[in-house]
Amino acid sequence: MSEIFFHITAAVYLLATIVYSTYLFIRKDKLLTGAQAVIITGFAFHTATIALRWIAAGRTPATSFHESLTFFSWITVALFLMLLVKYKQRVLGAFVAPFALLLVITASLLPGEIVPLAPVLESYWLPVHVILAFLGNAFFALAFFLGIMYVIQDKYLKSRKLKGLYFVLPSLETLDELNYKCLQYGFPLLTAAIITGAIWSEYAVGSYWEWKHRQVWSLITWFLYAALLHGRLTAGWRGRKAAILSGVAFITLIGSFIIINVISGGAHGLSN
Repeated sequence: MSEIFFHITAAVYLLATIVYSTYLFIRKDKLLTGAQAVIITGFAFHTATIALRWIAAGRTPATSFHESLTFFSWITVALFLMLLVKYKQRVLGAFVAPFALLLVITASLLPGEIVPLAPVLESYWLPVHVILAFLGNAFFALAFFLGIMYVIQDKYLKSRKLKGLYFVLPSLETLDELNYKCLQYGFPLLTAAIITGAIWSEYAVGSYWEWKHRQVWSLITWFLYAALLHGRLTAGWRGRKAAILSGVAFITLIGSFIIINVISGGAHGLSN
């Protein structure tokens, strides 16, 4: 059943992407409202997919590459919908929907069978660490999208050719503020994920830190975001510069995420 819901999720996210993309060109409010309804529907099927997979696996469904991509997609859409309630930036969905679709499509190309978790890794720290890590990543993903929107809007303003996306994107001030808020929320979550991961490692193998690929890349990503936040607070990094740097940091995060899974065959070394 989870496989059926998974494919329905992909189809609905594809439809959401199409409707959002159409809105960017036609700029009709009814399209934006419709796109929002579609992505919410997709999220409902996605949630059912995650829940059924969780029940079937008997663990957090985010340990294989397939599961990690699916879970990352789900939690990013969930966070977008939560922020939508508070900040009302519906057009952000035009960037979230394609990203969620890309992750789900990529996951569909990978082995989807449920593989038992290595007994040494079974712990209550697993769901805590995984949720903190992916929630932090989702905040960074939204910061990345907001940064892209900022660069696009800034380009329109500097060229003095106010057309196209200029009329649907938020103001530069709003985009910069939301980018900063996402970084402020994401960084503590990343920090907590690293700490809980270290505790989990000590519980599982008797060592807090082993300099494995995922630990090293997590540390590199942490330093990049720490430097970005420090620059915002002390050096006045704002606007375009902050948007570009948040993009660089997120690309590093995604790169490390892919490298970890390709090298280890899963986020946390599944047993065969």
